[in-house]
Amino acid sequence: MRDAKPNQRDAYQLILAAIDNGTYTPGDRLVESELAERFGVSRTPIREALQRLETQSLLTRDGRSLIVASLDHSQMAELYFVRSELEGLAARLAARHATEEEVRVLRQMVEEDGALVSDPGQLARANRRFHRQVHLASHNRFLVQQLDLVYRSMALMATTSLAVEGRGRTALEEHDRIVEAIAAGDGDAAYAALKGHISKAFETRLKANADAEVEPR
Repeated sequence: MRDAKPNQRDAYQLILAAIDNGTYTPGDRLVESELAERFGVSRTPIREALQRLETQSLLTRDGRSLIVASLDHSQMAELYFVRSELEGLAARLAARHATEEEVRVLRQMVEEDGALVSDPGQLARANRRFHRQVHLASHNRFLVQQLDLVYRSMALMATTSLAVEGRGRTALEEHDRIVEAIAAGDGDAAYAALKGHISKAFETRLKANADAEVEPR
């Protein structure tokens, strides 16, 4: 019988998921022994996973320690620009290729997610699920792979723009417009709706970051 102990690939996915769900946030130090104990994995696959994450710029060096990386203003702007273009393309392709079943699932997601507007954490997870479904509806595996990389880097943002008052409800209205454009087979409208959605999310994040940096007198 094969050993059920997680392997190197599992260790990578476990650490990545912990960063994505906020268990580890930008600036947190990752220690091999602590990770091995937490996940029940030997230190060798943990070490290999950490090296891989460092190569992907999700971890960075602070002296001899590895910490979860953070994004500065320029990096965040660059990431949102790429995300906007790639997701806009995904929406355009989804308008062309999405099946009736995929469109129904997207509509159901928007409807069900309305119950989560008062819980930013749950809404953020639902938001990722919705966007992932749009990516898959593009029926372009290479685009989906690139968007997976973009969303991996999005995990380096410790907070969600959906936590800003009123943003959750507005975001769902934007999701609804995206879905209706996809359902209508209108690639241009779907592209514009999703790019506008990402632009508004970026604007909301920028303002929230600016407000957080203001020291009280």
